[in-house]
Amino acid sequence: MSTPFPFTAVVGQDDLQLALLLNAVSPAVGGVLVRGEKGTAKSTAVRALSALMPEVDVVAGCRFSCAPGSPDPACPDGPHEVGPGVSRPARMVELPVGASEDRLVGALDIERALSEGVKAFEPGLLADAHRGILYVDEVNLLHDHLVDLLLDAAAMGASYVEREGVSVRHAARFLLVGTMNPEEGELRPQLLDRFGLTVEVAASREPDQRVEVVRRRLAYDDDPEGFAARWADEESAVRARIVAARDLLPSVRLGDGALRQIAATCAAFEVDGMRADIVMARTATALAAWAGRTEVLAEDVRQAALLALPHRRRRNPFDAPGLDEDKLDETLEEFGGGDGTDGDDDPDPDGPDGGGRPPQDGPQDGPQNGPDETPDGADGPEPGGDEAARPEAGESGQPGSSGAGEQQPARAAEPFRTKVLSVPGLGEGAAGRRSRARTEHGRTTGSRRPRGTLTKLHLAATVQAAAPHQKARGRSGRGLVVRRDDLRQATREGREGNLVLFVVDASGSMAARQRMSAVKGAVLSLLLDAYQRRDKVGLVTFRGSSADVALPPTSSVDAAAARLESLPTGGRTPLAAGLLKAHDVLRVERLRDAARRPLVVVVTDGRATGGPEPVALAGRAARLFAADSVASVVVDCETGPVRLGLAGQLARELEGTAVTLDELRADSIAGLVRDVQGTNRRAA
Repeated sequence: MSTPFPFTAVVGQDDLQLALLLNAVSPAVGGVLVRGEKGTAKSTAVRALSALMPEVDVVAGCRFSCAPGSPDPACPDGPHEVGPGVSRPARMVELPVGASEDRLVGALDIERALSEGVKAFEPGLLADAHRGILYVDEVNLLHDHLVDLLLDAAAMGASYVEREGVSVRHAARFLLVGTMNPEEGELRPQLLDRFGLTVEVAASREPDQRVEVVRRRLAYDDDPEGFAARWADEESAVRARIVAARDLLPSVRLGDGALRQIAATCAAFEVDGMRADIVMARTATALAAWAGRTEVLAEDVRQAALLALPHRRRRNPFDAPGLDEDKLDETLEEFGGGDGTDGDDDPDPDGPDGGGRPPQDGPQDGPQNGPDETPDGADGPEPGGDEAARPEAGESGQPGSSGAGEQQPARAAEPFRTKVLSVPGLGEGAAGRRSRARTEHGRTTGSRRPRGTLTKLHLAATVQAAAPHQKARGRSGRGLVVRRDDLRQATREGREGNLVLFVVDASGSMAARQRMSAVKGAVLSLLLDAYQRRDKVGLVTFRGSSADVALPPTSSVDAAAARLESLPTGGRTPLAAGLLKAHDVLRVERLRDAARRPLVVVVTDGRATGGPEPVALAGRAARLFAADSVASVVVDCETGPVRLGLAGQLARELEGTAVTLDELRADSIAGLVRDVQGTNRRAA
């Protein structure tokens, strides 16, 4: 077994270390979600925590880690007698993103259950993680059905496995730790709220601190055991402090004054539900115990708010998590005083009575809210464009580098609920909520022989296959004699997520201020719909003389929204270049993820200018999509009393459909649902 990197040797991630340690002190806090860019020691810190966790007493031979003093009466390995048990280190179990349902919750032997009535159960990762740590790296990429199972187990403290009326239940209480890179997509709100605390991490911008990170990492890689030995005293001290804080925790007093501050803070920041109040109370109590105190102070409440509230402030997927610290201080001061709290205290998390930062050498890290991003293509206005309007008051431009006329980016209009745009036919892509597909979960449509491990039994088909052979197999009792060849897998139809590739016209013909604002609002609405339906998204823009991939296909719709917000307009309309660039993006993505079907959304008025025969060239580019049976829709942005109908012509070349901005709204009288029309040679 490899030697883990020491927890106390991690540099510059104090908030992350503190959040993990508080959960080690009080698992009731509810886990930690670690958000941040790649290469910021997220996984290193989480894996290092397991070495600091106190040992647990378990019943000898129990696969479900029952406590010897109070064994689970429903344990599949039970019943157990109350006894001394044995001690072992707390486990840290990793849940891979691509894990199957049986790997997570366990597998039940259906053949023995049907023929012998025996519940032969092989435990899954939830059983392994009981009374330990369940770590999900890239938790935002976890499949929806696994997320649902994880939510149920975390909420109930137990896991249920059911197969055609045969069920097994076992305890599953664990410390849930997830890491994610927000650039790859956000979490579903249900799972986001289940994490007690959240921490934003970023690499330090201080050269001295970065030097120390590299120095320690190189020393560890050269001699892991020797490096760990040099930090053994610090590790032992933190381990002893965790044990002491756990012993002190029941004695910590959460006074009425602190409770009032907690309630006032949650109300002031308008968080949904009451989970935030409960998590804050548990976190503040753990902070006091970690600091060696038996009284919760205002600084504990403040630190608890900074850890427990930011991810609960999101109102939609385009909101960045965060907390206004000035508002927080004002609220604590207004409702401070009494019962051991003092609203006038100046919180000092690094002080002797503060939030209890973990031991750390070297300079402290700076703010961990991520590096600033420079909007792509934020060029200033230049004269030109077919319908270019003046910049709004207060806007200033910079000279553009493309030589094409540009306008300062317009703000997107308010998003709205859109109609469902789906890919025709039956796919086999990743689970989602957009188009029909063969999936592991959904409506049962038939049966087949299992390929590999049986996961979803079709009971009627299995009995029908076994029935003709009962006499030949010597059946004498009431039980059905079932063989492996009789088992039938249920085939199911559900929904898949698609790759929604936006091809947005940013030329001068789209540059009128109100018009571009409406276009951006429509695309933003479609992005919100893509987030809710678990799609991947990409963004191609065209203007001037070329097309650009503003955002390669990704699960991060908020990244697409940020690119859209900074999108400038102006210049000619190279429609063909935009379509060819989109076709190239799909070709590359097909090699990476062949099962995910694309949906191309072209947002344009249909005009094509620049170069020889631009309209004919655009038509030939559009026919490439039709030849590949790519589902497409054209959002017609043409306005005014005189309409040329060019967007409709483009839709016909694509063998797709055209909708206006008004028809895109779900409440439009044009219909409730509009499927993308066109041939789909991959349909079943």
